[in-house]
Amino acid sequence: MKLASLKHGRDGKLVIVNSALTHMVSAENIAPTLQYALDNWTAVASKLNTLFDDLEGGNCIGLPFEQSTCASPLPRAFQWADGSAYVNHVELVRKARGAEIPKSFWTDPLMYQGGSDSFLGPHDDIQLSQDEGFGIDFEAEVAVITDDVPMAVSADQALNHIRLIMIMNDVSLRGLIPDELAKGFGFFQSKPSSAFSPVAVTPNELGNHWQNGKLHLTLLSHLNGNKFGEPNAGVDMTFDFGQLIAHAARTRPLVAGSIIGSGTVSNKLDGGPGKPISEGGAGYSCIAETRMIETIKTGKASTPFMAFGDHISIEMFDENQRSIFGQISQRVCKV
Repeated sequence: MKLASLKHGRDGKLVIVNSALTHMVSAENIAPTLQYALDNWTAVASKLNTLFDDLEGGNCIGLPFEQSTCASPLPRAFQWADGSAYVNHVELVRKARGAEIPKSFWTDPLMYQGGSDSFLGPHDDIQLSQDEGFGIDFEAEVAVITDDVPMAVSADQALNHIRLIMIMNDVSLRGLIPDELAKGFGFFQSKPSSAFSPVAVTPNELGNHWQNGKLHLTLLSHLNGNKFGEPNAGVDMTFDFGQLIAHAARTRPLVAGSIIGSGTVSNKLDGGPGKPISEGGAGYSCIAETRMIETIKTGKASTPFMAFGDHISIEMFDENQRSIFGQISQRVCKV
């Protein structure tokens, strides 16, 4: 089934959305918010799924679904942790500055705990109060939402705790990252509010495209209307979502509604760094990766980061070219 949160109060209003993303029906008589549904998943999931089936089968009257009226499926969450499952991306970051990645990066995932109190809606502007010198970047990713996950869960067991899947834009301010990381406490100011897709879907909706904790579909990014990236999210993913969840839960339980991100989706090409779409590659899921490869090849980055007025869209389609999660569509603007 597919679920969305219409903008309403702090935590949105839960609706069920049909597969075509054209119609919706209120779920408030079952679960007023998505967080309520996750907190009570065992009790409400079958009722929500019945409502979805009724909407799909035309057995209930749905209202038109407008993606622009959506908040992120969880407008705020108790936990948001982003991994770096595509080690190719990390390797390029290191290589661009002449450093090798530690061998442990291939066996132990990187992860940071992000701010989860104010996610952006999928069509909300990316607002900044400062100038463009912060190095504004998008990051196209896949994310999952869990139910209650016990501490020290195994990677295999962790897969059973995935309730919903989304795509996302993990906004990054590249100009602030080096100084923050140098302090030794990780990201904070360099990671403003992220945005998630209009719709979150249950794993069964993805069919064979969801296998072993990986989503084997192309993640499309368009920057100012031009195709920027089309990597396959299931390719070159070093750590699957079971491993990422197990990593996050190694020393603590995770509560229902925890969001775990994949990190920037990144594909290699013939065993080496990827190439722009114009050169026959899959492109990139962030500007930083483009700049890294430019630096590796020429010693200097030439692609600029985002400026005020720039537009980013992120979307994923099924084999019938139907949008699965809806579209993230955001413009950068100054407050």
